[in-house]
This record gives sequence, C-alpha cells and structure tokens, in this order.
Amino acid sequence: MHYLKFMSFHLMGLFTLAALTLGQFYIVLGYAIWLLFYIGGDIVLGDDDSTPSYAHHSIMTWQLWLALPLLMAILFVFSWHFATTDVWGYGQWITELTGYDALAAKANTSWYQQLVLVAFTGLVIGVIGTVTGHELVHRTWHKMSYTIGRWLLAFSFDANFAIEHVYGHHRFVCTAQDPASAPRGRNVYQHIIVSSWYGNISAWNIEKRRLSVKSLPIFSRHNRVLRGIAMSLVILLAVFALGSWQALAFFIPTALWAKATLEIVNYMEHYGLVRANGTKVAPRHSWNTNKRVSSWSLFNLTRHSHHHAQAQVPYHRLAPYEGAPMMISGYLATLGLTLIPPLWHRLMLPRLAHWDAHFANDDEKVLAQQANDASGIAAYQQMHQVETGSISA
Repeated sequence: MHYLKFMSFHLMGLFTLAALTLGQFYIVLGYAIWLLFYIGGDIVLGDDDSTPSYAHHSIMTWQLWLALPLLMAILFVFSWHFATTDVWGYGQWITELTGYDALAAKANTSWYQQLVLVAFTGLVIGVIGTVTGHELVHRTWHKMSYTIGRWLLAFSFDANFAIEHVYGHHRFVCTAQDPASAPRGRNVYQHIIVSSWYGNISAWNIEKRRLSVKSLPIFSRHNRVLRGIAMSLVILLAVFALGSWQALAFFIPTALWAKATLEIVNYMEHYGLVRANGTKVAPRHSWNTNKRVSSWSLFNLTRHSHHHAQAQVPYHRLAPYEGAPMMISGYLATLGLTLIPPLWHRLMLPRLAHWDAHFANDDEKVLAQQANDASGIAAYQQMHQVETGSISA
C-alpha cells in the first residue's frame, strides 16, 4: 500500500484522458470529480503522518518518470479535441473500440465546456507536471531525473523554475530577496505576476553567473534558460502540429493557468513568514499540512518543512514535522481560499499572530511587525490586539 498510494495521481491522469475523450458534459463532470476527490478526500480521510521505510527506491523514481508519457498523452487528447480533423484517427479508434461516438461528442462540445476543459487541463498539468517536475529537478546529481523534470515543467512554460527554485528560492526563502515568498498583505493575483516576473529574472541572473564562472558565452547552447525556453517552444510546435491554431489558442491559456497554480502554491507555502538574511532555514519557515490525499497525490510536497531543511531528500523519505506551522486545510482547498483575498487574509490573521507569538525568534518578531505595518491591512497592523493563543500549531 505504501508503494501504491503514490499512484493515485497516475489514476487521476488516466481519468482525465477519459473525460477529455468523452467530451461534452463529461468534461465538466470530470473536473468536478477531480475537485471532489482532492478536497473531499482530504476532509474525509484525514491526516497521514506515517513514515514508512522503502526497500525498492527505483519504484519510487519510476512513479515520477511515468508522469512524462502520461502528460504527453493528455496533451495529445487535448490537441485532438480542438483540431478540426480526427488526428491520427483517434476518435474513430475510440468509436470502434467502445461504440461511443467520440467524434460526434467532440463536435458537440459547447464553448463553456471547452472553457472548463482549459481550467481542468491546466490544473492537471499543475499536479502531474509541475509537482512531479519539482521533485525531479531537485535531483541535480541524476541527469535523467533532472531532464525529465525540466520537460514536465516546460508544459507550463516554466522549465527555468528548475534554476531559480533550486538555487534561489531555497537559499532566500522567507526573505525579501525571494520572489516566491509572499509578504503579508499581498493578494494571490499580485503574487502570480510578481513571482513569475522576478523569478524568471532571478533564473537568468543565476545562469549568467554560472556561465561567467565557467567562462562560457551567455547566448549559447550552454545557457539552461535559453534551453528551457526552447523546450516550451517544442511543446507549442507539437500542439500546433497536432491541432493547428485552434489547439494552440486554447493551450496557451491552459499552460499559463498551470503556471499560475505553481505560483499560488508558492504563495500558500510561505505566506507572511519572515526570516532574517543569513540565518538558517528552520521548520517554522514553511506552512505544512498532513492531509492524506494531498500528501499522496503531491508526493509529500505537503511536508514542506522537511523539504526545505533537506532539499535533496526524496519525497518518500520526507517526514511530517511535529509542531510545524499548519495550513488551513489540504492543498487544493487552501488554493481555493487564496482566490478570495479578503477571506484569505481574515483566515490567515490568527495563524500569523500565533506564528509571531510562538514560532518567531526575536529578530523575526521585529521583521513580522514591520511586515504587518507595511501590509496595508488594518487588522494586520493592529495584530498585537489579536489573541495569539487560540490557533493550534
């Protein structure tokens, strides 16, 4: 069971393929089931704080690698859906295999169902591509894993996340130098733009310094930023080749939505937390959750404190940190709450007050008060009036 539990996202990927193939109402139903599975599953199944030992580490790696062919299959069906032709005879094959008229369903899918398809597929790319890619690009010592991770991230135009995240974010997390750490008072929509813009600038600067040290030209095949852009261009060309301009027009917002989900997750994981420059990253500098479905489907990304303490520890060896700061709920439920900024800030107020009182060291208490004053939110600015012991760690 401890091996199989991490296969849940593979099953949900196959489920996505079926929903996109069936088209019409099944797209909306599939998206609703996805949301229900991840949000409802966390509510019903509770927490998982187990730390099993694994003897067959290669199985855990293969589970990650399988994300690439799965995402390629989803991209094909996505492109087929928007193409004006039956690409590679896929619809006819489905009809002959099952008796279901996939071509008629494709033709009769309404405009609003297609919009749901964009939102659905973007979320799927975020889960299957971005989360898995994040795990793999931390394995900088393993070329195959690192390369597959970069390709998975390229589906959301973000192969260069592998540079900024590994060499930037993990160094500067919870400081003003980290574009991925959201300060108090910033709403999630601002964060998506700010973090994306400055994250790419950071990746370029990191790569520029690396090439300078190696005495290599910036504009050359050695530049990983340029190679990352090229990887996304290859994917765009594949979409165009399969589905022409129609598929490309729908895929671009899909990929951007997938990229946005990454920045929303960054927002959730460190929102409002502060750290003095030059001090060691500690478990208190990440929001965690032990929700079972989130942990299984996101390869223990939920155990974020341990990930930041030991970034090269593989997902199956990450442990929940007792007493670490806790998110409001599981990942997808918390993501939904961030999309309503007034509600988000209200819910985070007592948690940040508790963090200031029970987690922050003396230097961080000063930084926290400065962050409250600069937040532009009156409740944060008056946080010393809030009861700080009412929210459990």
